[in-house]
Amino acid sequence: MPSRKDLANAIRALSMDAVQKAKSGHPGAPMGMADIAEVLWNDYLTHNPANPHWANRDRFVLSNGHGSMLQYSLLHLSGYDVSIDDLKNFRQLHSKTPGHPEYGYTPGIETTTGPLGQGIANAVGFAIAEKSLAAQFNRPGHEIVDHYTYAFLGDGCLMEGISHEVCSLAGTLGLGKLIFFYDDNGISIDGEVDGWFTDNTPQRFESYGWQVIPAVDGHDADAIRAAIEAGRANTEQPTLICCKTIIGFGSPNKQGKESCHGAPLGDDEIALTREQLGWEYGPFEVPEEIYAAWNAKDKGATAEKAWNETFAAYEKAEPELAAEFTRRMAGDLPADFAEKAQAYIQECQDNGETIASRKASQNTLNAYGPLLPELMGGSADLAGSNLTIWSGSKGLTKEDASGNYIYYGVREFGMAAIMNGIALHGGFVPYGATFLIFMEYCRNAVRMAALMKQRSIFVFTHDSIGLGEDGPTHQPIEQLASLRTTPNMSTWRPADTVESAVAWKAALERKDGPTAMVFSRQGLPAQVRDAQQLADVAKGAYILSDSNCTPDLILIATGSEVALAQDAADKLREQGKAVRVVSMPSTDVFDAQPAEYKQRVLPLEVTNRIAIEAAIADYWYKYVGLDGRVIGMTTFGESAPAGELFREFGFTVDNILEVADELLDA
Repeated sequence: MPSRKDLANAIRALSMDAVQKAKSGHPGAPMGMADIAEVLWNDYLTHNPANPHWANRDRFVLSNGHGSMLQYSLLHLSGYDVSIDDLKNFRQLHSKTPGHPEYGYTPGIETTTGPLGQGIANAVGFAIAEKSLAAQFNRPGHEIVDHYTYAFLGDGCLMEGISHEVCSLAGTLGLGKLIFFYDDNGISIDGEVDGWFTDNTPQRFESYGWQVIPAVDGHDADAIRAAIEAGRANTEQPTLICCKTIIGFGSPNKQGKESCHGAPLGDDEIALTREQLGWEYGPFEVPEEIYAAWNAKDKGATAEKAWNETFAAYEKAEPELAAEFTRRMAGDLPADFAEKAQAYIQECQDNGETIASRKASQNTLNAYGPLLPELMGGSADLAGSNLTIWSGSKGLTKEDASGNYIYYGVREFGMAAIMNGIALHGGFVPYGATFLIFMEYCRNAVRMAALMKQRSIFVFTHDSIGLGEDGPTHQPIEQLASLRTTPNMSTWRPADTVESAVAWKAALERKDGPTAMVFSRQGLPAQVRDAQQLADVAKGAYILSDSNCTPDLILIATGSEVALAQDAADKLREQGKAVRVVSMPSTDVFDAQPAEYKQRVLPLEVTNRIAIEAAIADYWYKYVGLDGRVIGMTTFGESAPAGELFREFGFTVDNILEVADELLDA
């Protein structure tokens, strides 16, 4: 029977071999954390390699994702569909084993990690989802939601500010099934961290309300087991297990040094490491007895079978709840959602209210919320400004996790990354809000949502210089373009109540990526539409008003500038000009339409075009062409009332008329 050291050394050998073959990678962390991983995966982790999507599996996150060969080795050894050839193909094009763990590429990878600290935040999201689902669905004698979230993290993760944001909140929420393993090896890329990282990490986490188990020997299986037992025994607090490890453990000349952090060991050093570890096998060679000891297929199948029996009993006792749980974990919306949402959109058109689109968003939540128990809302301490609380919102707390609203506090980045974890876990559709300008604080998590194709819904209010007196620190300029140019991000900037309701419907129905919804602070007048125009809103852009002939000029606008474009068009038509107004609430949705539709809305032969948006001007040349004009922002804003700012920066009917005359006379 192989010893624990033999099992851990299989991880070390595979990791150093794969990094060496790829001629790039990070062998240090996998070699240093191999003993911790061996104990966790063989003695505690509940999972089924044959079904990586089993609902009640434990979630494992490698936040220090540069050590990806640790996770790939674990997946391969325990029986996932990750072959030895996949390991040999580490970091190669279209392989299952990219340089950092990527969700969707490799079975068993729960989230994409690499940007340090975000894996921690995703893990907090997993734990929040588990705790809330358990509170919503478990019944006495029927514990169908009951699993842990484990995460590995390093010094770099803890130096990133997001770690403070999310770990503070995790302690407040009492996430007792969240267990972190801190790889305290004292080394990062630049060398020994005591030159720049001297925090008292145990005290830091104790202040957050965590259980902290300090000074665990990360190479002693018994010490690791005792720490995990203590972590699992405490159901009131999350647990941080501080593991003292040696980076690159086993490498005679490089262990404990930064030289093994992010570069191959080299053939000579690998030979010495094999000798030091007593690993007598060649590159990528693992003996059958070690494979047999690692294989988790039988144990995983048994665990899932037992859960299936538990769920069958639950289904019999609580058939409606069981059906709801199955639907929500599949990510399907209620069967009648589309019909009821469309009826609400028609109601908005009939009512014709003049209100801020942030208020229209809240009204939509009040309409859609009762239909969607899977909605998990939140705001970064701006609920009263973002208007994200609806009549059925209930705060999620440590004592009562059955709520559907998270008070994130001033933690924009943490909020966005936690949302991604909630979305990845399943059972919820998360939305979270802040001002559009503070998208910058959560930018990388927004990008990760797009990269992972997750249904995270980002609500951004106070969308332009129209927020007024708070000034340029709070007035977004380039943020809309940043969102629109992010691959797989869908972005909506609605012009009124109808477009706001359509945007929410599109975001909720989208299963293959995130949506950013950008709402105004100031009131926006309702636009008149016929049935066809109402249907065309969902296509991202549509003809809102037109002349009775081929247009001389097309005005393209979004959000608060649509009404301005309409007013200018009326004046131009009075002058005998044929003008079309195109409202374009979502550029990416419009871009995805058939060529025939796009030609109908923006005919190529009409080259006189003006785009109007109180955001960075340069983005719009893709729609107006180099000969078109853009009335937009080319500088930062100023502090003044909104009306004065719109006049100052040219968002007036008179300026549009002047630009139109110049364009038509050219």
